[in-house]
Amino acid sequence: MTVSIVTLTLNPALDKSTTTLRLIPEQKLRCTVMKTDAGGGGINVSKGIRRLGGESLAVFPVGGVNGTLLAGILESEGITTSVVNVDGETRENISVTETDTNQQYRFTLPGIILSPEDANKCLKLIDRIRPGILVASGSLPPGLPVTYYEEVASFAKKIGARLILDTSGEALAAAADEGLYLLKPNLAELSALSGVSQLETDEVDEAARLIIERGQCEIVVVSLGAQGAVLVTRDMVKHIPAPPVKKQTTVGAGDSMVAGMVWTMSRGKTPVEMVQMGVACGSAATLNRGTDLFDRAEAERLLNWIENRS
Repeated sequence: MTVSIVTLTLNPALDKSTTTLRLIPEQKLRCTVMKTDAGGGGINVSKGIRRLGGESLAVFPVGGVNGTLLAGILESEGITTSVVNVDGETRENISVTETDTNQQYRFTLPGIILSPEDANKCLKLIDRIRPGILVASGSLPPGLPVTYYEEVASFAKKIGARLILDTSGEALAAAADEGLYLLKPNLAELSALSGVSQLETDEVDEAARLIIERGQCEIVVVSLGAQGAVLVTRDMVKHIPAPPVKKQTTVGAGDSMVAGMVWTMSRGKTPVEMVQMGVACGSAATLNRGTDLFDRAEAERLLNWIENRS
C-alpha cells in the first residue's frame, strides 16, 4: 500500500454530542437526538484530511462494541483504517451544549487500558507502510508510560517519516526531547516546554526559536486561538491572523488545524501556506455545534480572508 500520510490515535473514542435547554442538578433534562462521531486526535485529523479531498491511513486500537462501531463509522465515511484489536471497551466522550447560554460541557471518560505490546502493534502496522508523514495526536491511554511518544518519535526517525505531534503535558515534553518535525503547542504548552510558568504573547517567538535551536523540532506552530497562530522556523517568524467568527464550540478545532496543515504539507506547499490553511480549518471548526469538524467551503472562504491579511 502506498500512503503518504498515516495518523496514529492511541486513545480513540466515540464522541457523543447533544443539546439541552439548561443543565440543572437533579432534574430530568430533555435532550436532542444524540449525535455519534468517531473521535480521538489522529482519527479527527484523518477525517479532516478526507474533507479536504486528501487520503490518509488511520491506525488505532479498538475494543468491544464501541470499537466496532467506531471503525464502522470511519468506513462509512470513506476513511481507510488499520486497527489493532485489544481487550476492553473503547471509551466514550460526551458533549452537552446548553442552548440557553451556548455553554458547552465536555465529559471525557477514561480510555481503554493499552499495553505497550499492543501499542507497538500499531507501530508495526505503520512500519509496513513507511509513510512520508506520521501524525501522532491525542492523549496517551492508561497503561502506557508518559514517555511513549518519545518511542514514537524514535520510530519515526527510523522509518524516515516527518512526525507531527499534537499532545500535551509530560508526553509532549518527553517526545520533544527525542526530536520531531513539527510541534503545535498552545501558549500554556509552549510555556511548559520552555520551563516557565507563563509566557506572554510577545515572548512566543523567542521561546519557539529556543526549542528549535535545542533540536527538539524543525517547525513550531504556536496556536493562539482567536488570535491565530505563530509560525517559527530557523529562518522565519510569521504571525497568521485568525478571521473573526461567531464561535459555537472549540471541540475539534485543534485537530482541524492539524488536518489543514498536514494536507497542505503533503501537497508540497510552503510553511506559510500550511499554517494559513491550518488556521482556516481550525476557525471553520468553531462554527459547528457538537463534535463535528469543519465544512470545507467555510474553510476555503476563511482561507481567502487569511491570505489577504497575512
